[in-house]
Amino acid sequence: MHINDVTRWARGNGLEIVLIAIGSVLLARLAHWCSQRYQEFVYRQVLTEVEDRGILPEHSKRARAVAQAAELGVTSLIYTLAVLLILWKFGLPLSSLVPPATIIGVALGFGAQQIVADLLAGFFILSERQFGVGDLVQLSQPGQTTGVRGTVEELTLRVTKLRTVQGEVVFLPNSALRQVTNLSREWSRVVVDVPIPVSQDLDKATDVVREAAAELWHDPEWHETLLGEPIVAGVENIEVDHLVLRVIARTLPGKQFDVGRVLRLRIALALQRAGIASATPVATTAGA
Repeated sequence: MHINDVTRWARGNGLEIVLIAIGSVLLARLAHWCSQRYQEFVYRQVLTEVEDRGILPEHSKRARAVAQAAELGVTSLIYTLAVLLILWKFGLPLSSLVPPATIIGVALGFGAQQIVADLLAGFFILSERQFGVGDLVQLSQPGQTTGVRGTVEELTLRVTKLRTVQGEVVFLPNSALRQVTNLSREWSRVVVDVPIPVSQDLDKATDVVREAAAELWHDPEWHETLLGEPIVAGVENIEVDHLVLRVIARTLPGKQFDVGRVLRLRIALALQRAGIASATPVATTAGA
């Protein structure tokens, strides 16, 4: 090839290839910028509610998750088109890419089944609104109550990123999410089981527990966190040496663990001051 031909190609197709590459990078950065600005806009719209109640509204969580997924899809489309245009500028007919693309597609279909499963699972998570960015979730095997618990920091079509209480970041493929428990959807509930020895005055113990729960309800620090006054449901179970009083409280989503710890402490201190011994440690369960 003559040097003049190389120079002519560089000024023509070569320059266009450079411009396509630069343009694709700029468009991808623009898509990222738009996604970030949209998420910040949504957050500013609900900032007052976040400051007052300490939670993100459901539509804000879904909007952030959809924005991240849309950014990934748009970026992938931009780079795919850029590669095709660059190959075309190199003189490679796009029609000639059909047979190898078919072979590659079949190979990927067999070799990348896990990735396809992740993408499909991520699509259904977003479309069914199972959880969003900012939700407190617990991931476990079907039928089990233990697993990985954390706050969703990022949700894409392929992976879900959680931040645990210990500060660890956990990456999970979406196809591995067999059972998801959303602990911050609309409202949560705290159930406190208080064991009372059969030798104690049950009426007195019930009054003490009810007063401790009422004090928490009237405490300005916790009043906005509770969605109603905690109630003493009554005797939940009768054992050989003790009875179990059950206390139930509804809370803001994701706040059930904090409320459970405080309520359990106040009940234990109230029983101690009243001279009522607890048969076993006070048990607490929380649920969404």
